[in-house]
Amino acid sequence: MADHYEVLGVSREATPEEIKKAYRKLARQLHPDVNPSEEAAERFKDVTHAYDVLSDAEQRARYDRGGDQPGFGGAGGFGDIFETFFGGGFGGGSQGPRSRAERGEDALIRIDVPLEEVVFGAKRDITINTAVLCNTCDGSGCQPDTSPVTCDVCHGQGQVQRQVRSLFGNVVTMHPCGSCSGYGTIIEHPCTSCAGKGRVRERRELPLDIPSGIETGTRMQMRGGGEVGPGGGPNGDLFIEFRVTHHDIFSRDGDDLLSTLQVAMTDAVLGAEVSLDSLDGDKVEVEVPAGVQSGDIITVRGRGIQGLQTTNRGDLKIAVQVVTPSKLSKREKDLVRQLAALRKDEHPHFGEFHQGFFGKIRDRFFKN
Repeated sequence: MADHYEVLGVSREATPEEIKKAYRKLARQLHPDVNPSEEAAERFKDVTHAYDVLSDAEQRARYDRGGDQPGFGGAGGFGDIFETFFGGGFGGGSQGPRSRAERGEDALIRIDVPLEEVVFGAKRDITINTAVLCNTCDGSGCQPDTSPVTCDVCHGQGQVQRQVRSLFGNVVTMHPCGSCSGYGTIIEHPCTSCAGKGRVRERRELPLDIPSGIETGTRMQMRGGGEVGPGGGPNGDLFIEFRVTHHDIFSRDGDDLLSTLQVAMTDAVLGAEVSLDSLDGDKVEVEVPAGVQSGDIITVRGRGIQGLQTTNRGDLKIAVQVVTPSKLSKREKDLVRQLAALRKDEHPHFGEFHQGFFGKIRDRFFKN
């Protein structure tokens, strides 16, 4: 097999630009449209293969290590035999030049949302680093007042023919043009702002409506909010993943809000009315019934989270924790003893076990 560098007439230290220049010069001389001879077709095949290998940094490195030998195990293997016969697929018909404009990549960002914003939803602005349309060339990739020129190797077709000998005789296949990378045109004067890509990196600020009722892991899709494509292609989509941050007082169970209310022993005996701060930003009035026990649940209807895609709200469920004082004055102890003397019939004893709906909630609140 001929050495690829010798086929192109360049040194082994040649730069990618020197390799491309040498290929284009030979391709113009040997292209079947210019030179229909069988010898030229064979050389054109060798020149194109050499360029395909040396123009790709990974393939070139493998070739320099001696890895571009035909066989059935790697490069030049069984799959390449089919590509040689059928042009990379059964049929291998001409598809014309490919467009420089391609759809942009989708993007994913993650944002933290406090529980307060989950109750009703919220509006905020987010900043993302993304690819946007180049203002200098408006996505064309060309310097202003210039345009791409037709490739003089494939004559705008984006593909070149290869004629190879096979078990089936001479087979003509179509392959992407290595000179223009299959575009059919060449940008001779790339835009200096985007280096011919048609897009640049930029920080963008986007308005975001955070829906009510979201949970950690909820994703929202903003169509067209992702990166603009190469060559001014359409934008990809932006996906936003939410993480609900920890709150010191409230947690959630679906659309219900859960909290714990510490009640003094006297209030537990006599009952009380308390005014508590809520996540709505106002006060919520809670009535503690006389004789309330630790683990009892006080439910305030409609003061939970507004569900996702609905106007209905869950409930605020408050688990009572009766706090027994650990330090009493002598006067207080005397009063407690008097109360104990009045209730001689009540002594510690086993009570009936109840496994109810709120067992899991009590475990959640009071587990160590």
